[in-house]
Amino acid sequence: MSNNKNDLTEGSILKSLITLSIPIIFANILQTAYQLTDTFWVGRLGTVAVAAVSISFPVIFLIISLGGGLAMAGTILVAQYKGREDKKSINHITAQTMLMVVCISIILSAVGYFSSPFLIRLMGVESNVFSSAVSYLKISFIGMIFMFTYMVFQSLMRGVGDVKTPMYIVLGTVLLNLILDPLFIFGYGFVPAFGVTGAAVASVGTQGLSALIGIYLLLKGKYQIKLHLNDLKPDFHLIKKMFRLGFPASIEQSTRALGMTVMTFLVATFGTLTLAAYGIGSRILGFIIIPAMGLSMATSTLVGQNIGAGKTERAAKIVKLSSITAFIALTIVGIITFLFAKQISAFFIPGKTETIQASALFLKIMALTFGFIGIQQALNGAFRGSGNTMVSMALAIISLWVLRFPLAYILSQHTTLSEVGLWIAFPIANVIAAIITIIWFVRGTWKQKEITEDIKLTDETTKETIITGGMN
Repeated sequence: MSNNKNDLTEGSILKSLITLSIPIIFANILQTAYQLTDTFWVGRLGTVAVAAVSISFPVIFLIISLGGGLAMAGTILVAQYKGREDKKSINHITAQTMLMVVCISIILSAVGYFSSPFLIRLMGVESNVFSSAVSYLKISFIGMIFMFTYMVFQSLMRGVGDVKTPMYIVLGTVLLNLILDPLFIFGYGFVPAFGVTGAAVASVGTQGLSALIGIYLLLKGKYQIKLHLNDLKPDFHLIKKMFRLGFPASIEQSTRALGMTVMTFLVATFGTLTLAAYGIGSRILGFIIIPAMGLSMATSTLVGQNIGAGKTERAAKIVKLSSITAFIALTIVGIITFLFAKQISAFFIPGKTETIQASALFLKIMALTFGFIGIQQALNGAFRGSGNTMVSMALAIISLWVLRFPLAYILSQHTTLSEVGLWIAFPIANVIAAIITIIWFVRGTWKQKEITEDIKLTDETTKETIITGGMN
């Protein structure tokens, strides 16, 4: 490969981790700004409008989880082929990943669009919210192809180690969304007021722009990856392999989304006060997950490239350093959260003394095990980067469905702990899940899987790629 400016198989491991992690974390924070912006401007329309947008978020988040998991296959394969310095295969995988995910997004968009009324009705919304929620969800589904296309671009760029370019694009589109949201919601001049639907229109517009920019950059080939139109001919062997890699990652992310939803149902049985306390705690947990996931994604890229380069021992060192870094960083955050639990709770619900005390207790019980969440995420990043997405999926299921939820149910429903049992389940599950993940990692079987050896490009595909490459 002619361009090695992002060679992550040499040099300081810590520097590589930090260089990759920070832009990913920032980009993830910016992605959440879409929801915050929609909620802020829609809030000016009243409670019904906010409810219409809020009820749609779980459905959209679930679909995003599916798309993100499939795009992960591109990250894994591109990273490993980048480590092998095989540019032709990277370009071919780029086209096939884009083809697979775009086709799936079209199917999901169509199904989601026509089933939107059923989905909203299934969630039991009140009649005055129904029409706005359906309209918002339908527009969101129309734009799903843009969202998925950009996710593929972002994942592929991350695979070759370029995390800054996607971050700049997200920053630009989020800023544009700040302008378009009020324009389409309230209208101005010749632009009509769409109300709640306007928020979805603005988001789809900016997502469409980011997708077009991503495709343009891939076609230009200036960022270590080039999208060749000849490579868009379906390679069913490769697509099947990518689906086997990506589907477990989709299940893993979807499991996390569903896990929080099911926990909400259990928490709700203890009343509004406990539900409010859980709401604050889960928001804090959401913020903690962002840097943990950033480090996890960086670990995936580094492990993938080094395994592809045949440097398994360096890959192992990367994982160990990443785990230690995540544990120390999130433990420090946990200590700060523990010490200032009341102040953090008061920020969300000022003046509500009883709720502040309840949520502060939840934060204190959970906070000191934040470091174990960091370990889990770092090691899961290693499993994904090496192609062991089934392992990562299994660990997510164990953490949420075998440990956290059953523990929360037993401790809260069948002991005298009551709602405190809900909170205790979190640290117990965090520690046990981290120990299981460490044991799985220490076994070392993750290092034995080099997925690039399983993928053989056909002679016809290879010739086409070589011809196309020679013309540029």
